[in-house]
Amino acid sequence: MTRYLLKLSGEALGGDAGIGIEPLVLKHYCDEIEAAVREGIQVAVVLGGGNLFRGAHLAQAGMDRVVGDRMGMLATVMNGLALNDFLQRRGIASRLFSAMPMAGMVEGYQRDLAQTAIANGEVVILTGGTGNPFFTTDTAACLRGVELGVDAILKATNVDGVYSADPKKDASARRFEHISYQQVLAQELAVMDLTAIVLCKENALPLIVFDASESRTLTRLAAGEQIGTRVDDLEALG
Repeated sequence: MTRYLLKLSGEALGGDAGIGIEPLVLKHYCDEIEAAVREGIQVAVVLGGGNLFRGAHLAQAGMDRVVGDRMGMLATVMNGLALNDFLQRRGIASRLFSAMPMAGMVEGYQRDLAQTAIANGEVVILTGGTGNPFFTTDTAACLRGVELGVDAILKATNVDGVYSADPKKDASARRFEHISYQQVLAQELAVMDLTAIVLCKENALPLIVFDASESRTLTRLAAGEQIGTRVDDLEALG
């Protein structure tokens, strides 16, 4: 049974503007998740919150970083509530968890409960980051991926993989089909933050970076198709 963790940034949910929640974008991700579930793929989702709030910006203006990060965690819960609602109204069984206790609104994350839910075919939506300040939602995705024993982390982005440089700024940028975690670290490629990369590397957890606008990505990957860039602990050739 294939099990994936899909990492969606908050900005992705905001559409072209990257702000708020764009219903058409949310529908696209629900289409992707539904197609995967119908094929028997087990799916967990970790959401960012940058479309609604970015604590780092206010921290630069003098706000306490811990307070700002907590506000950012709340933003991820709001995104999770929206995704959970869209899925359930389609008849897709889903279960929403938060790393922060939110009695009466969102169930507190417990690994055993999440494991049972995903094994039963429910889409597990994980919000609140790690529940601690100073950690990104990318790190939360890798942490939950390790805990839930997923086959790979799937990171949806606005480009079709990992490049040697920013392809929007450098026309000579080269896209990698495969690259190792060690190469990502050595070349300081902007894939995920350092903590997230090291966590995946130490646990031999593959990461696939792909274009979020593509269709049926999860089902195509499960069928063995090469999509985007695969990052793992094996050295790339050439």
